[in-house]
Amino acid sequence: MKIDDINAFVAVIRCQTISQAADSLQLTQPAITRRVQNFEEALGVELLDRNTKPLKPTSMGLRVYGQCLEVLRALDGLSELVANDGAPSGALRIGVPQTIGDVVLLDALSQLKTLYPQLQTSVATGWGSHLLGKIENGELDVVAALFPAGKVFPDGVVGRSLGSMNLVVVAAKGEVTRRSCKLADLYQRGWVLNPDGCGFRAGLQRALSAQGLSLQINLETFGTELQLGLIANGLGYGLVPAPLLENSSHRDRLEIVPVSDFKPVIDLWLIHPRFLGNLQEPVSTFGEMVAQRVGKS
Repeated sequence: MKIDDINAFVAVIRCQTISQAADSLQLTQPAITRRVQNFEEALGVELLDRNTKPLKPTSMGLRVYGQCLEVLRALDGLSELVANDGAPSGALRIGVPQTIGDVVLLDALSQLKTLYPQLQTSVATGWGSHLLGKIENGELDVVAALFPAGKVFPDGVVGRSLGSMNLVVVAAKGEVTRRSCKLADLYQRGWVLNPDGCGFRAGLQRALSAQGLSLQINLETFGTELQLGLIANGLGYGLVPAPLLENSSHRDRLEIVPVSDFKPVIDLWLIHPRFLGNLQEPVSTFGEMVAQRVGKS
């Protein structure tokens, strides 16, 4: 029974196809197939139902998969003991949603390069749930993302809240004439928001639907700064974390809309695998940089 065979089996279960498992491990498809077959022969049991698409584990395969995860975590723990003695080096793979990427990445990457010259950093962007999946699959080392307070993370993944932030509705300066508004007073004007899949947008849509109101989208675009610029030009309302508004170059042309029946709060999370080896220090440093740059409410 070989660790490489266990890794191949785990990758197939996670990816649900031989081809994607091969890509994730940078192997050929025949090599993945051979390793899984070797693992099955070593155990004397069939682990995959090869008549299903996507591939699924047999009932025993599912139990074996859970045990394999424990084995790999134990191996990570052994590696951690050794790796912690060395200076941070190798690759540091960072994930951030576009919402905060524009604000934190430039300074953070520059500081990481100065502090840890032996590290090679790379960045992936996407929705928080997508980036969390990449942490689970071993494709990223750290993610800074926005999730609700009390978020429960999968086994083997550590999530630490860096602070809570109020989400605020914003408009171009001079558009707000009331001291207090409700969603019903705003919804027909339309919104400038992220495309479908954004948690902010989903929360707003739920709040509107609960009142029998529709979500009117004027513009869909990624990036908080771009959205705030469009809102400042009078193209609709927006929904952003308060600290990002305060740090925006468009702040003087914007104002917060006082909405009495919609006051969402979001947490900024630092998420990483349980075992980081010699990346523990740069991951913590990255978290401090993000918290400082984005700010806490």
